[in-house]
Amino acid sequence: MITEKSKREILEAARIEDIVGDFVQLRRRGTSLTGLCPFHNEKSPSFYVNPARNIFKCFGCSKGGDPAAFLMEHEQLSFTEALRWIARKYNIAIEEVLPSAEALQAAQAEESLFIINQFAADFFQHQLLHTDRGRSVGLSYFRERGFTEDTIRKFGLGFAPVSGDALVMEASRQQYNLTQLEELGLVKNSRDFFRERVMFSIHNLSGKVIAFAGRMLQKDAKGPKYINSPETVIYHKSRVLYGLSFARQAIRKQDDCILVEGYTDVLSLSQAGIEHVVASSGTALTVEQIRLIKRYASQVTLLYDGDAAGIKAALRGVDLLLEQDMNVKVAVLPAGEDPDSFVRKMGKLATEEYLQANKQDFVLFKASLLVREAGNDPVKKSALIQDIMGSIARVPEPIKRSLYCRECAALFEVDEQLVVAGVNKIIAGNLQKHLQKTDAPSVATSADALVSTAPAAVSPPVAPAGHSFQELDLARVLILFGAHWYQEEHQLSVAQFVIDNIDDVIDQFDAPLYQQLAMDVRSRLTAGLDIRTDYFVRHEDEQIRKLAIDLLHSPNEFSENWEKKWGIVLNQQHPDQNWKEDSEQMLKRFRLRKLKRMLDDHTNRIREAEKQQQMDEVLLLLKVHQRIKRMHDELAQQLKTVVHPR
Repeated sequence: MITEKSKREILEAARIEDIVGDFVQLRRRGTSLTGLCPFHNEKSPSFYVNPARNIFKCFGCSKGGDPAAFLMEHEQLSFTEALRWIARKYNIAIEEVLPSAEALQAAQAEESLFIINQFAADFFQHQLLHTDRGRSVGLSYFRERGFTEDTIRKFGLGFAPVSGDALVMEASRQQYNLTQLEELGLVKNSRDFFRERVMFSIHNLSGKVIAFAGRMLQKDAKGPKYINSPETVIYHKSRVLYGLSFARQAIRKQDDCILVEGYTDVLSLSQAGIEHVVASSGTALTVEQIRLIKRYASQVTLLYDGDAAGIKAALRGVDLLLEQDMNVKVAVLPAGEDPDSFVRKMGKLATEEYLQANKQDFVLFKASLLVREAGNDPVKKSALIQDIMGSIARVPEPIKRSLYCRECAALFEVDEQLVVAGVNKIIAGNLQKHLQKTDAPSVATSADALVSTAPAAVSPPVAPAGHSFQELDLARVLILFGAHWYQEEHQLSVAQFVIDNIDDVIDQFDAPLYQQLAMDVRSRLTAGLDIRTDYFVRHEDEQIRKLAIDLLHSPNEFSENWEKKWGIVLNQQHPDQNWKEDSEQMLKRFRLRKLKRMLDDHTNRIREAEKQQQMDEVLLLLKVHQRIKRMHDELAQQLKTVVHPR
């Protein structure tokens, strides 16, 4: 385990321009560097590197972070692996200590599960390739499907024998823990769980075997066609896509992921040389699976059978893909064909040509399908228009939604404004449901969420409505300048100064995110821990981490040309060098808004007490009201803000 001291040395030595420069061609733009984003396809650079703050940020796909985060995303490394990569680059000696007994025991227990699964995979493959029953039943099945021995070995295909104790006996002979075999679902009631089935090994992203699927071959046998391993500490079905560990590099290169239903579809396409393919394994697509794909590509191509069931399958889970801002294409094969049979019959080139010629944008594919289904029935047509509007409403990007509205209006032969209005109504309804469910303030004005043809500009994080603009400003000061000295002679940091001045109103935030950040800073200060900027950039909470990166990487800066080209010297200090006055002004604005709220609340309480003729309560409230108002007016005068009499 790498020591905390060594982690700090490695991260402090890492220069973002060096790390990113190994993978991206960067050009100087002011005090920043820019280049084409390595995480999504683009023609105009929206990827920025800020050497001064040691972070990167893409304003196209929103990815950002420090040098370690870049390596973790680009090279698919763990945090520890990224640290070792940086240490090698800068020739830094790594100081390590043994993990705690509990951590070591947990890691060893998890690793032993991987080892047992690999033993089982090797056992099943040996049965397939080197036993009479395995060769005559299992291997003949795979060869009938056209799979080569290279494919069989690469994907870990195998055969589970009919006897109920072959795996148990071999595991006992090799002294594997039978309790752990039961935990992994390989053994049940002291008998082999998988029997007389061809076996498919399921791998995690690093290529380790985490589970199995077994397919029955006898057509007249009772029982399900496929059975799968149960969920375990190393296998969560909703977070796994079959074949992804083999396909991820090809997916990244193509910026496209072909999604099919079955294991053999993946095997046949991959063997033919179409490698950017994964399977959902017959399960409904989950958000976790979509986010896995999104790490490597911005587009998904759904490839399904050409019959009614295949077309229906193509419609499942797609709204989730749209919500995750994926570009979704659909290619439906000719009737009677599935991806496995089609590529075996047609070969790689013809399959690729078919996909290229027949890929359709999903929303338009669905709309065309619904148009044919509706025919001339106005009632049916109205219901189907509502259905397609529901899909369009899930698309996060306003311009894309606008284009879909236009295309679908033309397909259904209805007024475009009716479609736009319908989509906007669904968006507003979904937003209202979300707010009622979470009891959270809106993160955007209603206009931000609705269909628009205006392009979105690059902007800093959007503050929720209400008083949260001041809360966002407070978060900005804590993240950017919290570790700076407010009064160095008294060892008073900006963070301590801010927290001391908001402690009495820290429970009155509008935005939970900014309140969480402020309370987190207060806890760290109380514990004597640092609150440097890189703490927020690597924060365990994804929302705080993203907020920090967005705030740190502002595209606005003073131009060097004022002095170099025009001879004009700017006397104004850059905000980054003016943190003391900045934090003071921020606090005044923040407290002014909170005092304004307290005044409004007291005014309402006074009116209510007057209605109830509770005069003692009225007098008490008036005294408090006057004291708050004096504080409010003093702050307003300092900020030169107009004070409305109240």
